[in-house]
Parts: sequence; structure tokens; C-alpha cells
Amino acid sequence: MSEYYNSRRAKNLYEPNSREPFKLSRSKIDLFFSCPRCFYLDRRLGVGRPPGFPFSLNSAVDKLLKMEFDIHRANGTKHPLIEKYGVDARPVSHEDLEKWRHNFTGIQYLHKPTNFLITGAIDDLWQNSKKEYIIVDYKATSKDEEITELNKDWQDGYKRQMEIYQWLFRQNGFKVSDTGYFVYCNGKTDRQAFDAKLEFDITLIPYTGSDNWVERVILDAHKCLNANTIPEAGADCDYCDYVKAVNLEKKS
Repeated sequence: MSEYYNSRRAKNLYEPNSREPFKLSRSKIDLFFSCPRCFYLDRRLGVGRPPGFPFSLNSAVDKLLKMEFDIHRANGTKHPLIEKYGVDARPVSHEDLEKWRHNFTGIQYLHKPTNFLITGAIDDLWQNSKKEYIIVDYKATSKDEEITELNKDWQDGYKRQMEIYQWLFRQNGFKVSDTGYFVYCNGKTDRQAFDAKLEFDITLIPYTGSDNWVERVILDAHKCLNANTIPEAGADCDYCDYVKAVNLEKKS
């Protein structure tokens, strides 16, 4: 029996009667938001969604952007992109910045009503003249159209991501601007030759968020994990729709 519980802890599965804080990442909160059933299967029963392919190119862009902004952080100067868009901000230093950027630590907050240790790893942190922290997220893609705003349904997850980060910083006592920024890198495909390099159009997209929903969703996620029945699927969950279709085919 002890081996069973140790294996569950190794997978970070939720135990309703445990007194240990349960680590819940920003991405898992978004999973609950999208589909309570997938969330329950993943965090309570250990049956996660099939993993996607790693976005190695996106990771490379993230790393290079961090290095670039870190140069201006060290020099106390504005990045040319910030200058171009006339934003009142500079990359800011903090002793915990590297920890906040790391996927396995991130910025953390113990939500006492649920005993959830909420975590999230940011890409960058700026500060304006009001001494407000500005959450910054890097995105890399390749679309034919120019990307100047987050106006697609699939980009709603980006907005929630930003709002959870803002909530985490506020819970840690930091003064945070309602407006965060997405550094959006869009790969160009209209070049005549590859020439062993990929060029990007880079836009800075402001997003004014509201984290008012985060507390409610955390409480709902806690209620979900404490239930003894698997919840209904999300309305637009492709994974659950696939399983449903397979089961119907088996019965036919």
C-alpha cells in the first residue's frame, strides 16, 4: 500500500485526505478551465492527455529573447522594441527572477483555502515609472497575416495565462500593472531563399487583463478533485470527443 501512495506522490496526484500542499501549475488550472474531466483524470487518477510534440523552435526563440532583453536589463536601458512602441517600461532585475522563469519552480503562492501551491513560470518582467511590475510573455508562430492583436478563440488561453501570472504576483505582495505585453514573433515565409536563417516580424501586443476569475476557478478545481465521480467533459474538448467516438464505434 505504501508503494501505491509513493507512486502517486511521484506523479503529483491529488490525495483528498493529504495535509501536504498540492502543487498545481498554471497550465493545469487552464486544463481544468478547458475540460474538468481531463483535469480530474490527469491530477486525480494519473491518466494524462497524450503528450504533444515539443516546440523546440519556440524554446529557441524564448531563449534568445531572454538573452537579448537581459542585456538591456543589465544596462538599465530600454529594448528597441519598447522604444518603438513607446511603452513606459524597462526590463527589471530581481533576485528571484531566474527562479520565476524556471518551469519547475516559477513564482509560487500557497492558496490556504484549498492548500494548493499555485505555480507559474514567466518569460520576462518589466517595470514602469509607477514602479508597477509588468508581466511579459513571449510567443512564436508562423502565420500569413500580421499579428497585432489577440483576437482568435485559441488565443484566449494566452490571456488566461497572463492573468494567472498577474494574480500570482499580486498574491505575493507585488504591485502589478493590469496591462501585460506579448512579444509576438511571426516567422516570415515570403523570402526567396532560406539561406540557413529564419526571419521574424516582431510585434508588441498589450493586453489589459482581469484576474477576478482566478480565485473562483481554483476553488472549483479543488471541489472537482475532492469529488469521487468523474466530472462531465468540457464543451469543446477534442480529447473527450475522440474517446466518446471510439466507445460508440466499439458498441456498433
